Amino acid sequence: MLSRSRNAKLQNGLALAGLLLMALCLVWTQLLPAPDRVARDEDAPRLSGPIALVIIDAGHGGNDTGAIRDHVREKDLTLDVARRLERLLKASGIATKMTRSTDETVSLAARAAAANEERDCVFVSIHFDEGKRTAASGVGTFYAARQAAPVPLVASWFPFVQPASDKQGSSFESQSLAELIQESLVMKTQAINRGTRAEQFYVVANVRHPAVLVEGGFLSNNDDVMKLTREDYRQQLAAAISEGVTRYRVLVSERGATASAGQP
Repeated sequence: MLSRSRNAKLQNGLALAGLLLMALCLVWTQLLPAPDRVARDEDAPRLSGPIALVIIDAGHGGNDTGAIRDHVREKDLTLDVARRLERLLKASGIATKMTRSTDETVSLAARAAAANEERDCVFVSIHFDEGKRTAASGVGTFYAARQAAPVPLVASWFPFVQPASDKQGSSFESQSLAELIQESLVMKTQAINRGTRAEQFYVVANVRHPAVLVEGGFLSNNDDVMKLTREDYRQQLAAAISEGVTRYRVLVSERGATASAGQP
């Protein structure tokens, strides 16, 4: 009986030691610098300063086609515009990361996680709308009124400590990003301005960085569909989003310079 008791104590001690070692490994992993998961072109110029990475989310994909009009599928349009946006941003020296680069199914959680595992970025999700009325037309940009709150590195591996919160910091930045992108969209495409609006879409509400969702037109509207089937129009959409992101980046840099100048 004494031998069994000692063996039980030994097993319990080893189990406890194993759990402690696992916890220490997780903490150590979180404290290490995050690896660079973005493919970079070493020959391309790289901008310095804030917001040097843009997460581009092509909505839908794979089994999820999104809205469909005749043979025009939302998932194809979003990927096309996303690829065009990727090329434009890289040409400007801004690194990019695509949540999907092919016709594949990616969960909403995985899309948000692609941004949350980065330290400094903005998130742009690209979609196209489908209205109840065929007369509905135009472009709009959405942001979340409440976003996932940043958590301490040591605790970030606990999923239950990452709920959406009422913290307004990221939401204010997301609104600023949405407004700049919307202005560029209307200016470049001359589409009906549907404005910016707060909506708790999963992919923007669960990102802890500035995040927006762009609706680039209505597949339920004849005029919008005709424009969206044209490559030059999809290029205009991508160029407008790129310009909005660039303007936001300048705004953030100016804020930082002003804050530094005001310090004693």
